[in-house]
Amino acid sequence: MTSFFSSLGMVLLAFAWAMPAQADFRVEISGVGVTQIPIAMANFRGEDNAPQKITQIVAADLERSGQFRSTPAGMVIDEVSRPDFGPIRQKPADALLTGSISRMADGRFDVRFRLWDAVKGEDMGGQSYVVVPADLRLVSHRIADQVYEKLTGDKGIFSTRIAYITKQGPKHLLWVADADGENPQAALTSQEPIISPSWSPSGNELAYVSFESRKPVVYIHDIASGKRRVLANFKGSNSAPAWSPDGKSLAITLSRDGGSQLFLINSKGGDPKRLTQSNGIDTEPVFSSDGSAIYFVSDRGGSPQIYRTPAMGGPVQRVTFTGSYNISPSLSPDGRWLAFISRVGAAYKLHVMDLISDKVVALTDTNADERPTFAPNGKLIMYSTQSQGREALMTTTLDGKIRARLAGQNSNMREPHWGPFLNP
Repeated sequence: MTSFFSSLGMVLLAFAWAMPAQADFRVEISGVGVTQIPIAMANFRGEDNAPQKITQIVAADLERSGQFRSTPAGMVIDEVSRPDFGPIRQKPADALLTGSISRMADGRFDVRFRLWDAVKGEDMGGQSYVVVPADLRLVSHRIADQVYEKLTGDKGIFSTRIAYITKQGPKHLLWVADADGENPQAALTSQEPIISPSWSPSGNELAYVSFESRKPVVYIHDIASGKRRVLANFKGSNSAPAWSPDGKSLAITLSRDGGSQLFLINSKGGDPKRLTQSNGIDTEPVFSSDGSAIYFVSDRGGSPQIYRTPAMGGPVQRVTFTGSYNISPSLSPDGRWLAFISRVGAAYKLHVMDLISDKVVALTDTNADERPTFAPNGKLIMYSTQSQGREALMTTTLDGKIRARLAGQNSNMREPHWGPFLNP
């Protein structure tokens, strides 16, 4: 388990990784939710001739959310044909997804879908997309997003992206991938460790810490162009970047004045403003969704706990009181839930706190959980953990009942951060 102090870049945690990253992932879903919507998935007409199996991708997305139970419809039907709902209701299924995919003369694919209320036999709407072959996975995720939103009322997160870190031989890699771990693209390769990736609110940039200057330095990386700039390279350690909700500034941890304290710095750079004053170590900042407060970790009370302070500086309040060692705070977008890692005996487990009631619940049965990060709709938490002898990325529902493992065939993955919603 990464120690509290490693978040400052004071230990080279990245050197422990040994397995190369792979582009092929498998998603292993475990657990049973209390209430799940049963949905039948009809194979899209023409899907056998397409490079991606859209119905399989959509079904995996929906099941991973913990809110759906998918079942094969046992038919091939397109979006214009009215289904026979009798067999569908017997499965049973509340909804039915149908569609088609066809290759156009210019090599692009025409993808269409329709969602049906299987109980009432009513058309719930559909959509069509024309995309290049490389975007078929993205289209599948967007279809899952629309099904999810139509049936739950909440926005889907399947077309969002994640960032994470691996080590391949002597190289450290920063990856950007689909939310299910597929389609990974290396954004940065370095001979020195990379830690703490953090998405900008726009989803266009990543802040992270790199040791390529033989000390921790904070960079901001433009995803589309690959260009980057130094944000913080002050005397001592520069670490733990976290974007403000408006994207105009970042909270960071600096030791330039002696000791590690929180600072606020403009996203374009400049002179940082000091936010905390303590004799301890203050680090791992994260903004509240409205930007008014910053949650962070400090050992000012003798052991690492999570605290809160106004975003512009001010009085500090302790937030966590259960357990003697609590680190890595992550806030849900609605501001209600605080996910964090708590040491329980010799184990490090993912916990979640209801900030209204202060009730704390452990979500996992693993022993080396790290760095939780909420999905942008607040319904799932991603984290890294030791699983089957490797470091893997996991997602869990907020009640811990449905967990999914995003595991490369021969890779160790850590330091995940879930990106924001992207414009269609």
